[in-house]
Amino acid sequence: MRLRKETDELQEEEILLIAKVSDALAHPARIKIYRHIMKCNRERVAVCNKDVVAAFDYSQATISQHIKKLVQAELIQIQSKDKFSYYYANIGILMKYLDATKKFE
Repeated sequence: MRLRKETDELQEEEILLIAKVSDALAHPARIKIYRHIMKCNRERVAVCNKDVVAAFDYSQATISQHIKKLVQAELIQIQSKDKFSYYYANIGILMKYLDATKKFE
């Protein structure tokens, strides 16, 4: 039997993070949207709502609902500039999520 180090145990904060991010990524459309925003960010392309709507076969209202869920999970950050809101993938939260899920062993 292997004993785990105390640092390998899930903390309450990590459990809440796993639940929040898992819920946000539970819908295939949100995964696609998140990946699209990450890809655009890597290419240094600004992404606003109309860009996401143009990239997918979803209505603007549907995209907005999915974006809202991703923002609530802190996977996406919104930065307003002029009259537009630009989306940025929060890779830090994704890394924390992945690290926390590794502790399920």
